[in-house]
Amino acid sequence: MIDALYTLAWLCQSSQRAELWRPLHRALGLLKPEIPDQLALTVGTMADPARTAPPALGKLDEAIASLDQEADPVRVIRLAMTSLYVDRLPACRTALRRVLRDGRDNSSLTVEIQGLVYLGRAHFAAGEWDELEAQAAQGRDLGDAHSYQLLSTEFLYQRALVAAARGDESTTRALTDEMTLWATPRGVGSYLSCASHARALAALGQGRFEDAYRHACAISRAGELASHVPPALFVVMDLVESAVRTGRTSEATAHAAAAHEAGVAAISPRLALLVKASAAIAADDQEALGFFEQALAVPGTDRWPFELARVRLAYGERLRRLKSTTEARTQLADAIDTFERLGARPWTARAGNELRATGLSVTAAGATGQASLTPQQREIALLAAAGLTNKQIAERLFLSPRTVAAHLHQLFPKLGVASRAALRDALADLPPD
Repeated sequence: MIDALYTLAWLCQSSQRAELWRPLHRALGLLKPEIPDQLALTVGTMADPARTAPPALGKLDEAIASLDQEADPVRVIRLAMTSLYVDRLPACRTALRRVLRDGRDNSSLTVEIQGLVYLGRAHFAAGEWDELEAQAAQGRDLGDAHSYQLLSTEFLYQRALVAAARGDESTTRALTDEMTLWATPRGVGSYLSCASHARALAALGQGRFEDAYRHACAISRAGELASHVPPALFVVMDLVESAVRTGRTSEATAHAAAAHEAGVAAISPRLALLVKASAAIAADDQEALGFFEQALAVPGTDRWPFELARVRLAYGERLRRLKSTTEARTQLADAIDTFERLGARPWTARAGNELRATGLSVTAAGATGQASLTPQQREIALLAAAGLTNKQIAERLFLSPRTVAAHLHQLFPKLGVASRAALRDALADLPPD
């Protein structure tokens, strides 16, 4: 029965319809002597996190703190599910990697796919986008092969976010169209929101602010946080920025105020960063700088490098317009460094244009060489150069051989080599850990 209730909670969340939660809450009320703690946490953080999650966060943090000793993969997956909309997935990464390893050993396909889902979300948050793309391809293949279409669509979303941030509009369009075509007739509102999120992000990067505003409002109307629509938390700044850029000042102010009044900033450092930055973007010049400083002072936001760089870009844009050239250059240069490392080309271009407007030239960093490798790519390259097979590397790093192969395919051109045999020479000057 408990398994069924977890499944119903996931389906209710996927629908984004408040009326579907009511019978589930009635069913939970019938459990005696009480609702299991973890199930109560899951419902509290997934149903309507802006309004119901804060009281549950302390207990959730306690549960996550014990994950390293958790032997039950189902419990790990359920805690990751509970963490999805309250930004606790980074703390679940080690346990999720262990679940992936053990899932393959035990031939538990659903555990493996769900582990890939939540680890992929954590990869995007951390800016580990090459790792995300490799794992998303693996997860999509597994989901399609075994008709897990709800989970397969998640990997479309993750790839669409990376494509949007990196300026690959044709891929973003193809992936979001596929998501929409599948989700619409089935009433899967969560992936309709996810498609709108990726489209809004793509439009913002390209400076198409009217399109961005339309897509962000498809998730939640300006001036309100839609009930039982968790993705609305993550597009607060998208909506506010696009509203300001299209002359909708009152809508921007109302939406920033709605996020503040709902207490969204109390959920996680990332949401605090976005809510305070949204207030800054919507504010007049006299108040904006203070809000930006508050946003950048939130501890722990370095775990979300893309969002942090976007806030620095917005701050740098405002500083430049206020003729604070030196301060603007500092913020814009920091933003460019992050955008270049992530391969977020349209965002690099936006920040570069602003930096040039301060009178400072921009030198683009090449996305090649050892410095361009992600930490995981570096580790895989070293192990491959040492003679380990893909299978051996996969076992050591808790990955699949397919994921290892995908990483090697991505890192070869970065190092200017075409085969494993050339890796040793290419890595000869790499400093030891």
